[in-house]
Amino acid sequence: MSAGKKHVSKSEVEHIAWLAHIELTEEEKELFTEQFNRILDFFRKIDEVDTNNVPPTYHVLELVNVYRKDEVGEPLPKEEVLKNAPRREDDFFKSPKIV
Repeated sequence: MSAGKKHVSKSEVEHIAWLAHIELTEEEKELFTEQFNRILDFFRKIDEVDTNNVPPTYHVLELVNVYRKDEVGEPLPKEEVLKNAPRREDDFFKSPKIV
C-alpha cells in the first residue's frame, strides 16, 4: 500500500458486513480490509494516468440503438403460451394471492 495510507478501515469493513448482513471472523475482517485497500490502490494508479487528450468513452463499441424492428405479427396460440405455466386456471396464468 502506498505510504501506509489506508482507504478503508477495519471498522468500515465491519459496517459494510453489517449492512450486507454478513458475519465475518476477525481474520476475514483483516483480510477484507487489506484486499479493499489493495483494490483502491490500483484505482489510485489509474488516477495518475494523463487523460486530458482522451475523449470520454460511453460505449466500447460504436453501436447505436441495436434493437430489432417492432413489427406486429400473429399472436401465439393460447395453448403454446400457457404450456409452461406452473399453475393455470382456464386460459389464464394462476398466481398466488398477494395481499
